[in-house]
Amino acid sequence: MSLTIGVDIGGTKIAIGVITESGEILRREHISSPANDRTKMLAAVIAGINRLRAENDVTAIGISAAGLINRERDQIMFSPNVDLTGSAIKSEVELATGLPVLLENDANSAAWGEYKHGAGVGYSNIVLLTIGTGLGCGIVIDDKLLIGGYGMAAEAGHMVIKPDGQLCGCGQRGCLEQYASGQALTRSARTFVASGSPGADTLFRSCGGDVTLLTGQMVTAAALNGDPASIAILADAGKWLGYGMAAVAAMLDPEIFIVGGGGGDAGDLILDPARTAFEQRLAAKDHRPMAKIVSAKLGNDAGMVGVADLARL
Repeated sequence: MSLTIGVDIGGTKIAIGVITESGEILRREHISSPANDRTKMLAAVIAGINRLRAENDVTAIGISAAGLINRERDQIMFSPNVDLTGSAIKSEVELATGLPVLLENDANSAAWGEYKHGAGVGYSNIVLLTIGTGLGCGIVIDDKLLIGGYGMAAEAGHMVIKPDGQLCGCGQRGCLEQYASGQALTRSARTFVASGSPGADTLFRSCGGDVTLLTGQMVTAAALNGDPASIAILADAGKWLGYGMAAVAAMLDPEIFIVGGGGGDAGDLILDPARTAFEQRLAAKDHRPMAKIVSAKLGNDAGMVGVADLARL
């Protein structure tokens, strides 16, 4: 049985696991991520890997991290949430462990995890959209992970779908991320609560009356408990998500869209509006098959499982 280690570096924690060829997690660790101290972060990753290696015969390591990674997959060109911009973490971990290391973007890793062991099993062309603070994307086309000419493909969250719309952190205006993400849910909910509308009572109580504490997770939780205002906010995000899917489908023609991340926890409250909007905007919709739109299956383990599998290839 071939075993590899998957490392998923997040802004607040690092997940490390020993993964089998079938995607089973034999052992895992979660350690705090010193996001603003590269040296401590690297030391924590290496220490975690060595603890797991001591009890398991592993052949390779996969590292998943948020950010732009060069085509050679040996350097992180830009990482917005952790101190890894310019990092050569691949070579550093290889030197420290003596094992081959594969480096991949977190959304790409999660997409591969869902493709091999989750909601994408049985499909050759998938698009994963992860609704977190932003909107992540990973794409598998004809059974191959799409990385692009410079290694930075699949940034669907930064397609401009509303010219001169909301300012995005990437510097553009009107990106899909600004209308279908956790930050979009948060912005809409805070604006609604601040309006003083009687319909905002549930969300007002959720944040204890302090609108600055209101989060997208609170909106999702309230919607799942039947709050009409929160359901409407999720539906609006789902609409924009569906519009983005239609644009992606016009270019890539995937068989299935998989929606994960915190926003994906809302299930059909966000997926049904996305399906409706997708059908409305899909080019030549009466003359082509309709891609499925489903929830992800692997949850927060997708990136760790996916990058461990990629390291095995």
